[in-house]
Amino acid sequence: MMSKVSDLHERWSRDPDYREAYAELGPEFELARSVIDARSGAGLTQAQLAERMETTQSVVARMESGRVHVSTKTLGKVALGTDTRLKISFEPMGDTS
Repeated sequence: MMSKVSDLHERWSRDPDYREAYAELGPEFELARSVIDARSGAGLTQAQLAERMETTQSVVARMESGRVHVSTKTLGKVALGTDTRLKISFEPMGDTS
């Protein structure tokens, strides 16, 4: 039987090494999730978004994997391709006391 990703994450989160690695990669995964949400919200496949961005489907797939660094120029192309507005912000990390 296959495990759900959320179940695996919950189980693995008990491991301090996993929690540390996940925290370090959090921003990359959040960005990937935002790209996926913009694309799916626009009703586009990866190939359709790639065509609008004048790139390839594999480039879109790599962005959505969260394993590549994406430039703001490329994010701008995602925004144009999905008819969305790119917004980049810095938010407080929370109470540090």
